[in-house]
Amino acid sequence: MVQFHIQTDSDIPASTQLFNQIRFAIASRQFPPGHRLPSTRQLAMQTGLHRNTISKVYRQLENTGLVEAQAGSGIYVRAQGHEGGSKLKSAILDQYPLANKVVQESLDHLLGQGCTLNQARELFLAEIDWRLRCSARVIVTAPTEDIGVGELMAKELEQALRIPIQLVAMEELGIFLDQISSGTVITSRYFIGEAELISAPRSVRVIPVDIYDYVQEIKLVGDLPKDSYLGLVSLSPGMLRSTEVIIHSIRGEDLLVMTALLSDTYKINSIVRSARTIFCDQPSFATVKAAINAAREDIIRPPHLVCSENYIGSKSINLLKRELGLG
Repeated sequence: MVQFHIQTDSDIPASTQLFNQIRFAIASRQFPPGHRLPSTRQLAMQTGLHRNTISKVYRQLENTGLVEAQAGSGIYVRAQGHEGGSKLKSAILDQYPLANKVVQESLDHLLGQGCTLNQARELFLAEIDWRLRCSARVIVTAPTEDIGVGELMAKELEQALRIPIQLVAMEELGIFLDQISSGTVITSRYFIGEAELISAPRSVRVIPVDIYDYVQEIKLVGDLPKDSYLGLVSLSPGMLRSTEVIIHSIRGEDLLVMTALLSDTYKINSIVRSARTIFCDQPSFATVKAAINAAREDIIRPPHLVCSENYIGSKSINLLKRELGLG
């Protein structure tokens, strides 16, 4: 606690002595912004001054803009200049306490490169403005032959981000981007190279998403008895191909794997009647479940149906929320 000393035999009035000492404590950051000043009672006990005199000093400090009174709470040191800002900024700093430091270090780095404050401001504002424009239009892309993956991503992103998502085939992406001024292109990491190549000359940014790790599903595959029938149903032919390869790498020839696209009713019915376990994606779940119910009289034991509700990993969803300014 800062100690204040009043010289009773001095020609300088006691209130002036206290005012200058408190002002020095604020200027030297012994009392930093937001610090609560001692109560008039505490200060009266420390200095021997009357509480009315201390109240007068506090009013002087308030009039000079160094402190502010908060009703029912006390007297607090006011933030000055960039320390203050709006209530919104204070709320942001409460949520992200290191944000101010990051901004200051970035600004210092730019100034160190010879950039002026006005130039730095334009750079920051231009980047923020561009990102906001990009966030206003979000495009999911995938090759035409595997547009099913694009549909999976678009469905999940619309549900998770609660914003409109446009699905554009990779082969049509260049023409589409030429017609818009800005946007964000999202694709699976499987297709990122081609998406970046198409998007590079245009005013858009490209963000890859990582797929869900399927840990639980992989464990189930590992636990299946040898020679079991395993069915795979998906909206995406690419998903079926890659999943079949992964299962083969885990179990070799131990399992008989059958695959069907969501649109292939005949194959789905065949899988339902033969498979011990069926994996499907969310868009396929209702169709597969309906096929199982329809075939119940023809099968002794219905297959165990496992719906993989996610295609995109949760970390990628959270990253996209931050990148798109959605919290």
